[in-house]
Amino acid sequence: MSVDVADAPGRARYEARLRGELVAYAEYVRREGVVTFTRTAVLPPAEGTGAAAALARASLDETRRRGERVRPLCPYYASWIEQHPEYRDLVVEGRATKHP
Repeated sequence: MSVDVADAPGRARYEARLRGELVAYAEYVRREGVVTFTRTAVLPPAEGTGAAAALARASLDETRRRGERVRPLCPYYASWIEQHPEYRDLVVEGRATKHP
């Protein structure tokens, strides 16, 4: 399965699409070089397909390319980063507990 992930800044979220159909998204707040991921949603037909993992990896890779840092307020992103230590260097101030 090939999931396409793109930033949708007008909606303040990254979107994952499978065959052109929206299957998952991660909402964020981008401020002063920090991307705070606040919520991840996977639409029911895509649950268990790896769409959320593809979304996390692609959005974090883009964040790194942009020279930004991450605040994983979203429990999914916090857990995913914990399981993928190669992304821990992106985290600013550890795991946030409050909305920015």
